[in-house]
Parts: sequence; structure tokens; C-alpha cells
Amino acid sequence: MNTDQLYAQIKAKGSMLCVGLDSDYDKLPEKVRIECMRGDLALQGRLYSGKARAIMSFNKAIIDATAKYCVAYKPNLAFYEAYGLEGMAALEGTVAYIRDKYPEQFIIADAKRGDIGNTAKMYAKTFFETMDFDAVTLSPYMGLETVEPFLQYSGKFAIVVALSSNRTAADFQYSQQDGKPLYQTVMEKCMEVSTPDNMMFVVGATKADKLREIRSFCPDNFLLVPGVGAQGGSAEEVIAHGSNSKGGLLINSSRAVLYASDGQDYAEAAAKVAAATARI
Repeated sequence: MNTDQLYAQIKAKGSMLCVGLDSDYDKLPEKVRIECMRGDLALQGRLYSGKARAIMSFNKAIIDATAKYCVAYKPNLAFYEAYGLEGMAALEGTVAYIRDKYPEQFIIADAKRGDIGNTAKMYAKTFFETMDFDAVTLSPYMGLETVEPFLQYSGKFAIVVALSSNRTAADFQYSQQDGKPLYQTVMEKCMEVSTPDNMMFVVGATKADKLREIRSFCPDNFLLVPGVGAQGGSAEEVIAHGSNSKGGLLINSSRAVLYASDGQDYAEAAAKVAAATARI
């Protein structure tokens, strides 16, 4: 997928929403966790049991309820890796389900990988070839070598963490280097070796006041903006300060959508939140 195709989907749906699939087994509705003990779930020719069944069942319901209101999904790898083979089976199944039922969706692996050399090449192979994600989040602390292997895949994106929304982001990201904050240096260095068709950046929604400044030196790249909803970020402020001529934003909401209700109406509640978030 390229930026024109992504923008076409934003225009068609009137939405910049990315739903974060941070599916924590312990937070799933009781109905879903009970059902996972009642045998296997057959889906797309594969059987899922135990926690894999619960996560797959939950993700499927959330995806079916929200797909018409969002343009992207972002599974967070930690919530799948934590459950070993069962969790990874659920992750692979989730990506396969989206590809099959909602092929227009942009799928991001929120993995925050940050290694170099052959290791980085194998990470790129994992997410872009084996698992068929459209993009992967990266931590750039080790330099451009952490990014370059991911730029070799046509139609795929590296999403570099630049300015995050967490409390301790200022420990490093605002450090001055040559009269600029480090996050700006990171973004400018990454833009030197990439194009807007293979590079995006993470900028936290709680830093919405910085988006206009960022657009002055990064006008064309898409920005993945987490922190809307449970973390307190405002989608309206993000859109007002961060949009560009192609929309240019993927505004992520995870917990506010996933756990809008812990009752039997969890999917319907998720749809209502998704329908009201990141509209343009």
C-alpha cells in the first residue's frame, strides 16, 4: 500500500482512525474467556484453542464491528508474545483475518524493534514477508542501520518512534543536538534515506502542540499518533495541528475502543467509540 491508497481510504471513510489491537487476555469480557474453554474455534481452516481462541474471538468481533470506521489496525506484539505459541497463533490469525475480510485496511506491527545488520534484516523479513504487515514500528537509538533494511520493501513502511507520549519521553527526546531537539534530528536523518512512501513517524497525541512545528520540517510523511482516548490525547487537536494535504495522520486509539464495555455488548460499544473518534 502507498500513501495515495491510504489517503483514498481516509477520504472514503472520513476517518483517520487506527484501532490498536492491544488484546489483553485478562481484560477480555468474561463471556469471551468462558467460551475459550468450550473447545476449538474454527476460522479460515485453522483451529484455535485456549487463550488463542479467546483472543482470536475477541479480535474478530472488534474488527467486524469497527472496520467501516477505521483505516488501520495496530496489533501490539507484547500482548501476543506474552502468551507464547498461543498468542503468536492469535496474532498470525488476526492479520490473516483482516487480509481476507478487510483487504483495504493498513496493518501495523507495533513491535518497536531497534537492532542492526542481519538481525534488522531478519526482523524486516519477519514482519513484511512471513507475517505480511504493511508497516512496523522501530526504535532508532542505534542509528540509521536500524531503519535501512525495512526501506528495501516496496509498499511497506518503517514507522520510527520520534516523539512519544509517555511521561519520561523528555529524558532523551528533547535533548538538544546542534540547536535542535533530538527528535527533530532523528526525523531529519531518517528523511534523508527514505521517502514519504516508505517512512512514517510516531508522534504522541499528548504532544499535539508540537505537531504544527513538526509539520514545518516534515510536511509530507504520515504520522502515527498514539495516545488518544485512555491516555488523554485529543483527536480534534491532532487533526487541527497535524494534518497535511493527504491527511497525513493515523490516529490510534486502543483501550478506549477495545474495552468500551466489558459486557456482552463489547463489540457494539467498541463500534460506537470508533465511529466517534478521529472523524474528518
